[in-house]
Amino acid sequence: MITLKGENIYIRALEPNDLEFIYAIENDQSIWEVSNTHTPYSRFLVKQYLENAHQDIYEAKQLRLAICQDQDFPALGLIDLFDFDPKNNRAGVGIVIQGNENRKKNIGSEALGLLIQYAFYHLNLHQLYANIGTENVASTALFTKFGFQRIGIKKDWNLVKGVYKNEAIFQLINHTSVSELA
Repeated sequence: MITLKGENIYIRALEPNDLEFIYAIENDQSIWEVSNTHTPYSRFLVKQYLENAHQDIYEAKQLRLAICQDQDFPALGLIDLFDFDPKNNRAGVGIVIQGNENRKKNIGSEALGLLIQYAFYHLNLHQLYANIGTENVASTALFTKFGFQRIGIKKDWNLVKGVYKNEAIFQLINHTSVSELA
């Protein structure tokens, strides 16, 4: 079974030639609210990050993958496992698709489905979670489509342009036992 390839997209490890793409994503102030970014990143820092992107998820406690549509390799977005906790078999999930022209094309949905399958089948995670601003209707719809359930609201959690905003936490439990996955 090829876990990281879907019908229309595939997700892959980061490559050195992703430098400009990641630099653009990290410095796109329009998505800082959802990525919890506060300052710009230099090309030098992004290059250093890419030089260490080969680290195993058990070592780095995170895994960032590029979302691609065809074999000529350019990334359309990023999908992450973060705050990886191997003791409790859980991780957070984050996703960003660059540009309005790439959104609403099922790219994020297919990527999230592939990542869930990878996390549960290959990493044997018991649960995934996502932190989503309560005003982010698109992300809420995406994650609930895959069975993520809202388990709580963090009140006044994020300060955005002088206004405190609530953030919901969504959780997906893997109810398949490890022996059933083998």
